Formats: sequence, C-alpha cells, structure tokens
Amino acid sequence: MPETIEEKCLSKGVKLTDQRKVIAQVMSQSTDHPDVDELYNRVSKIDSKISIATVYRTVKLFEESGILTKHEFKGGKARYEELNEGHHDHLIDVKSGEIIEFVDEEIEKLQNKVAEKYGYKLVDHKLELYGIKKKS
Repeated sequence: MPETIEEKCLSKGVKLTDQRKVIAQVMSQSTDHPDVDELYNRVSKIDSKISIATVYRTVKLFEESGILTKHEFKGGKARYEELNEGHHDHLIDVKSGEIIEFVDEEIEKLQNKVAEKYGYKLVDHKLELYGIKKKS
C-alpha cells in the first residue's frame, strides 16, 4: 500500500503540527490536482482555524521536502499532487480544467527514440497535452 503524505512527512523528518496533519490528510485523499485555494477550502471545512497562509507555507514545505510536486499548467494557478515514484503524463481540458493522468507506452518509446536520434539518453521528461473534449 502506498505511503500517505503524513507517513512521507514522518519518514523525511518533517514536523507535523495538527494543522499540517489536516492538510496532509486532505492532499492524500485528493483525486485531482488542487491549487492552494481549493486545498484551503477543503481543509477549512475540517478545521476553520487553518489560515490560507498556513496552507501556502505547508504546501511550500511539502514541495521543498519532495513530498508534493507543483504543476504550472497553462493559463491557470499552480496545482499540486503527491510526488510518486511512478511516471505519468497529463491531458488538460482547457475549458473545464479537468486533468487526466495517463501512461502510454507508445509515447514513452517515441520519446526515447527521438532522444536516441539526436544522440541523447533520456533521463527525464514532462508531457502536458491540452485539449477540448469532443462532442459525442
């Protein structure tokens, strides 16, 4: 079973106050990529004493500690997700803001092929696709 954000904090020596625990739990339960305002709205429903400044500071701490990763998708606020070992790419709906995570072996092979063609060994990459949902 994957580690929760709270467990990652403990293993990395990040001090967890009660407010940070709430933020960690809400992020662990997120199935999307919330921005700080969305995260604040969720945590304030659990603990109304948590300020937006605390959420900003905690997200920054978690990012600097290698627990969360920040995405700056086109035309929007910075969004966050738990940093996982597994690689995935993103498809972003430019109208709704929906973010779909996916892995496509053909794309992975093509990226390696392109790097090889130019004399490189691929060590990392980030792929973001932007689209508009087709009408069915």
